[in-house]
Amino acid sequence: MSMAKSLPKGFENAPGAQANVYKVSAAKNASQPTVNFRGRPGGGPGRNMGQTVEHAENVGGTLARLMTYFGKSKRLLVLLLISVVCVTLAGLLAPSLQGSAIDHIAGRAWDQLRSCVILLLVVYLGNVLFTLAQSLLSARLSQSITRMMRHDLFKKMDHLSIRYLDTHSSGDVMSRMTNDVENVSGTISQSLGSLVSGLLTVVGTVTIMFVYCWQLTLITMVTVLLTVLVTKQMSKVMRKVYRKRSAILGQLNGHSEEMITGYKSIVAYNKQQDVIDEFCQTSNELRKVSIKAEILGGSMGPIMNCISNISFVIVAAFGGYFAYTGLITIGTVSAFIIYAKQFSRPINEIAQLYGTIQTAVAGAERVFALLDEPDEDNSGDKELANITGRISFRNVDFSYVPGKQVLFDFDLEVEPGQKIALVGSTGSGKTTVVNLLMRFYPVDKGEILVDGVNIRDIRRDFLRDNIAIVLQDTVLFSNTIENNIKYADLDAPDEAMVRAADMSHIRHYIEKLPKKYDTYLKQAGAGLSHGQRQLMSIARAVLADPKILILDEATSSVDTRTEKKIQDAMVQLMKNRTSLIIAHRLSTIRDADKIVVMDQGRVVEIGSHEELLAKQGKYYELYMTQFAGNRI
Repeated sequence: MSMAKSLPKGFENAPGAQANVYKVSAAKNASQPTVNFRGRPGGGPGRNMGQTVEHAENVGGTLARLMTYFGKSKRLLVLLLISVVCVTLAGLLAPSLQGSAIDHIAGRAWDQLRSCVILLLVVYLGNVLFTLAQSLLSARLSQSITRMMRHDLFKKMDHLSIRYLDTHSSGDVMSRMTNDVENVSGTISQSLGSLVSGLLTVVGTVTIMFVYCWQLTLITMVTVLLTVLVTKQMSKVMRKVYRKRSAILGQLNGHSEEMITGYKSIVAYNKQQDVIDEFCQTSNELRKVSIKAEILGGSMGPIMNCISNISFVIVAAFGGYFAYTGLITIGTVSAFIIYAKQFSRPINEIAQLYGTIQTAVAGAERVFALLDEPDEDNSGDKELANITGRISFRNVDFSYVPGKQVLFDFDLEVEPGQKIALVGSTGSGKTTVVNLLMRFYPVDKGEILVDGVNIRDIRRDFLRDNIAIVLQDTVLFSNTIENNIKYADLDAPDEAMVRAADMSHIRHYIEKLPKKYDTYLKQAGAGLSHGQRQLMSIARAVLADPKILILDEATSSVDTRTEKKIQDAMVQLMKNRTSLIIAHRLSTIRDADKIVVMDQGRVVEIGSHEELLAKQGKYYELYMTQFAGNRI
């Protein structure tokens, strides 16, 4: 069963892809992602200079793969290219027609002038229409490719291995799905048409200018070369300043976030003035750099205009001389002035687009790297008729990282309906046992059996459908309480949901709310206490009615009185079910059928509570330490 199929209506866009009850394709890391958005400072001329340019390692391969997405939207791409060509041709024809109109006026050829003006009007009108079409087609093409890329990414997330999620931050994964795809989308919508149009404009303009007058064309190239050199040098300076501004802005944002999230600590230690002083210092640095950045950014336009005006003077002077000598006409001089400006504009645009395109290609490469990650192991096709819950770990070795073994020759036999507790200090391997049983990771050596069948041979989704797990860290979706509880069983009747809420001791709280089970939890249950969120996750487990139940510190965030009530409910819940309990509070597992004491990946003791205390071994040491009030 895929994750997309398992989500209730309204959960498709909910934050947090991991649920507390892993009855379907689940993930271990349930932390909320933190997305670091890249800043894009500045506006006006040179705004792209401030963006940190990322470079792809394999530009050719990434572009070739990106073209496959364009291939799926051939019709839009062809229409876009046609629009770009038409806009470019209109831009190239207009100056020539203007020059001809001036020559017709000078020669008093009114009939030819009328035809020329009508044709010029048609060209301008066509330019407007095709420019509008280019904008619309660019937007549609970019959104079409964005939709396909994000569809592939979300489909990949449904089959991504837990190992990848454990070794990559949530922010990094989210950044690939948002920022990197958005960079590609923005480049397609804003830069693709400009890039093609710019190249065609440069080639077409130079060709026409050489046809009219090659001498004046060579003279005009001098100012174009000056434009390129000035743009290149200013870009270097501006890029440094904008990068510095981005870095300081990041420091200021980080400081502000820490101040807000840690405000209680700041007030408690009376550090308000120190925080204000630090903020003001960083803010002053940002102010100085921002002023410099804005001055440089604002100077780009006037400098380019100055060079453009110099070009006009040169064209006017030499063009006037050539017109006087009869080499060219006055209309040609007018056309040359427009062509000279039209020639330098796309060069500047292409130079500014270079960094944006590089960043987009790098973003596409990161997206493709995620798409190329191996899928979660989906081997096995067996479905057991009636799972009794017998679990066998036989000589299991495992390591998350090669060379750093976590479990050593782990052996454990769990009979159907037994209540097994796993205890030990942090890092002893308790959670790893659960990860292996859920097939989140494959074992390095040995085997794990359920009812005598190797879990590798059991269909993965079937195995997880018969196991419910409640974690210490809870995640609720931004949805109704009813949908959050029914996440464990989409087709469960309301009576079963109410009974589950009652057994987990959350019913009393829910029914005091104005809308009861229809209450909408905003920000994934931010208005609930940690204990209340955990009680709801336990209600999910009750509703799941699993054959095997796993409780990972399920009562760690509730008070002692509520914990006692939950334990009483768990006695009923765990009847006729195989239960694995991971606990640090040893008082909660006294009635376990078997307590497995783990230390550094090995089983050091197995027995009941009384038997292990009588041995006065590792369990006795843990119990007495905790009884004395110290944390393990």
